Amino acid sequence: MSDIHALVAKMSLEEKAALCTGASAWTTTPVKWLNLPELLVSDGPHGIRRVADIHALTQKSLPATCFPTASSLAATWDVDLLFEMGQALAEEAITLDVDVILGPGVNMKRSPLCGRNFEYFSEDPYQAGKMAASLIQGIQSKGVGTSLKHYAANNQEFERFSINTQVDERALREIYLPAFETAVTQAQPWTVMCSYNKINGTFGSEQTYLLTDILKKEWGFEGFVVSDWGAVHDRVAALKAGLDLEMPGPKQTRVNAVIEAVRNGELDETVLDEAVRRIVRVTLCAAQTPKGGNFDAAAHHILARRVAAEGMVLLKNNGLLPLQNPQHIAVIGRAAQRAHFQGGGSSHINPTQVDVPFSELQKLAGNAELSFATGYPEDNSLDQGMINEAVAVAQVADVALLYIALPSFKESEGYDRTDLDLTEQQVALIQAVTAVQPNTVVILNNGAPVVMGEWLDGAAAVLEAWMMGQAGGGAIADVLYGRVNPSGKLAETYPHRLKDTPAYLNFPGENGVVRYGEGLFIGYRFYDAKETPVLFPFGHGLSYTTFAYSNLRLSADSFQDVDGLMVSVDVTNTGAAAGKEVVQVYVHDKEARLIRPYKELKGFAKVALQPGETKTVQIPLDFRAFAYYDPAYRQWITEDGQFVILVGASAADIRAQATVTLQSTLQLPSILHEESTIRHWFNDPAGKAILQPMFSELMSNGPFSQDESGQDAIGMDTLSFLMDLPLRSFLHFQEGSLTQPADDIADMLLEQVRGLKQSV
Repeated sequence: MSDIHALVAKMSLEEKAALCTGASAWTTTPVKWLNLPELLVSDGPHGIRRVADIHALTQKSLPATCFPTASSLAATWDVDLLFEMGQALAEEAITLDVDVILGPGVNMKRSPLCGRNFEYFSEDPYQAGKMAASLIQGIQSKGVGTSLKHYAANNQEFERFSINTQVDERALREIYLPAFETAVTQAQPWTVMCSYNKINGTFGSEQTYLLTDILKKEWGFEGFVVSDWGAVHDRVAALKAGLDLEMPGPKQTRVNAVIEAVRNGELDETVLDEAVRRIVRVTLCAAQTPKGGNFDAAAHHILARRVAAEGMVLLKNNGLLPLQNPQHIAVIGRAAQRAHFQGGGSSHINPTQVDVPFSELQKLAGNAELSFATGYPEDNSLDQGMINEAVAVAQVADVALLYIALPSFKESEGYDRTDLDLTEQQVALIQAVTAVQPNTVVILNNGAPVVMGEWLDGAAAVLEAWMMGQAGGGAIADVLYGRVNPSGKLAETYPHRLKDTPAYLNFPGENGVVRYGEGLFIGYRFYDAKETPVLFPFGHGLSYTTFAYSNLRLSADSFQDVDGLMVSVDVTNTGAAAGKEVVQVYVHDKEARLIRPYKELKGFAKVALQPGETKTVQIPLDFRAFAYYDPAYRQWITEDGQFVILVGASAADIRAQATVTLQSTLQLPSILHEESTIRHWFNDPAGKAILQPMFSELMSNGPFSQDESGQDAIGMDTLSFLMDLPLRSFLHFQEGSLTQPADDIADMLLEQVRGLKQSV
C-alpha cells in the first residue's frame, strides 16, 4: 500500500486527472514514466467480447467460448460449477490480453419484461449474490478482475440512461442491494460498475450514498468504481460521489474539468488521489498476471455443455422423457438447425464453435429416423404452410421435438419486452403439433419467462433450455436421452399472465419516473402475499428420479441471533436414476413489527445422490437470515420471537418445517419523540416500560375510560383510536386528569426513555 501511495505522490495533477478517464473505448491511461501500464477491460459476463481495435465499441470480437447466460447459470444453483466456469473465463481473458471482465450483473428480476433479464441471475437477492460471488471468485482466482454491475436498481431497459427509479429505503436495502453486498463482501470484485439510471433523483454515477457511504465505507469495497459506458453527466460531481473511473475515453474535456476543479478549490485533491490510488491498485494487480498463450477451446466447449445441461429445467414431464429409443422422431423448429444460444447487445460473443441441436440429436439417436420441419419463420409473420408441414411430419412420428426460440426482436439488451408471449406463429405451431402428436416435447430457448396457458396442457413435456451457450445444442440432446438427469431449478417465477406480475402497474414508468410501488414484494414474495397461483414457482424443476426429505433438525430450539443456526435434513434418492436435488431453506417470521414477506430464501445446497443413497445436507443461517432493515434505525434488525424454518424442493413445495425461538442481542437506540404514536411507544421495549403504567391508569380513570365491553360512551373502540395518536396529542386529551402540563410530561417521559436506554 505504501508503494501505491508513493506512486500516486509522484504523479502530476494532469496525470492523475487523465488516469480517472479512459484512454480509449476499452483501456485506461498509462503513466509510462512510472511503469504504470494501461488496464484493458472487455465485455462479458458469460464470455469474452474482446475487440481487436481498442477504439471500437461494436466491432466483431475475437473468438471466445460462449457460455450460457446468467438466467441459465442461476438455474444450476451450483456455486462450485460457477467457480469452475469463472476459471475458464479467466483463462480466455488471459489469452486475449484482458485484465478485467465487465460482469457479472446481479440486478433483480423485478419484472419478467426487462429485456436484459437473460444477463441477470434471479428474482431473489440471496441466490443472485451467492451465484455472483462464486463466479467472481473463480475468475479472480486466476488473476483476472471482474466488474460487478449495474449498481444499482437498473431493472429495465426503457429509458435506462435517464429514468428516475423511485424506490423506498427498505426495498433498496432488502431487495436491490443485497446481491451486490454479498458479492462485494464475499468476493471483493476488482471493480463495481455504476448504473445509468437515477436512483431517487440522483444519477447512479453521482450517488454518494451508494458509491461511498454504502459500497466503500459500509461494505469495505477495496476496488474502484467505473461508470457504465456513457453514464457520467458531471465528471467532478461523480468524482466527489465516489465514481473513480469514467469510461469510455478519450475525453479531454472531462480531464480538463477535473484539473480546473482542483485548481480553483472546487475539488479537494485528496478526493482525486483516493480515486487514483484505487485505480493504481487494481492496475498493479492486473500487471502481475502474465498475458498471452492459448486456452483449451475444446475443453471449454465441453465445460460449456456441462454448464448448459446443469441449468436446464424440466418444467413438465408426463413420463415421456428421457426418450426410450423412439424409431422415428419429428424435429420441428428453426432453432433446431440455427441454435439460439445468446442474447443481443454488449454480451454478444463470437463463439469458437456452435453445436447444432439437430446434429447433436442425431449423434445420440442411433438408428432412429429424424425428420425436420422449420415450423416458424425468422420474422413475426404467419405462415400456415410451415405449420401444415410440421403437422404432417409430426403425426407419422413416434415423438415430436419442438425447438422454440424466443426471437431477438422480442428479447435483447436495449429494449424491454412488451408481453410474455411466444410469437403467434409459434403458439399456433405448438397447438397444431400437439393436437396430432401427444408425445410432443417443447424445448424453449429464451432468457426469461414465457406464458404457456394456450398450449401447456397439450405438451407431454417442456424443457426450459434458456440461452444455453454455444454447446447448448449438445446439452439438450444429453437431457432428452437421459445422459444427463436434469437438475436445474427456476431462479424466477413463471406467471400465468403478465397481469399477475408484481410490477404490472408500475412498469416501465412514465414522465421519466418509474415507481417501485410493489416495495419488498417482487417474485415469489409477491405471489405468496397475494396468494396468486403461478404457472411454475420459484425453485421448481423436475428430475428423472425422486427425492424424499426426512429428519429435519435444528442446532438449537432457542438461539441468539449472533450465534446463527444450523439446519440439517436428510435427502434420499428414492428413484432408479442417479440425480441431483437442490435443497432450499426459507425463513418465515411468525410476528414482526414491520411487514415482512411470508418467507424468504436464506440458504440452499445442491446434492448428488445415487439411487437409494441418503445424504445429510447442512445449511447454516446467520444473523441476516432472520433480520430485516428498519429505515427508522437505519440498520438491520432482529426481534425476539419464533421463526419457522421451511425446507423444500421449491418455494411452493415445502417438504419439512420446524419452529425455533430467536433471542435478539440488539440494543437499539431510542428513536421515540413527542410525535411518535402510542403504538410506536408500545413497540419500543423501553418506551413501553415507561409509558405502560401511566397509560393503564389514564385508561381506567381518564376521559377515555371504557366499560367492560371495551366501548366508551360514544360506541367506539377507543383503544384502537388512541394507539394512532402521537404521544403529545394523547396527553393533551388527558389534561384534566394530569397533575402537570401535557408538554412537561411528554418531555419527562422522553428523558426517562433515554435514561433507560443508556443504562442498559
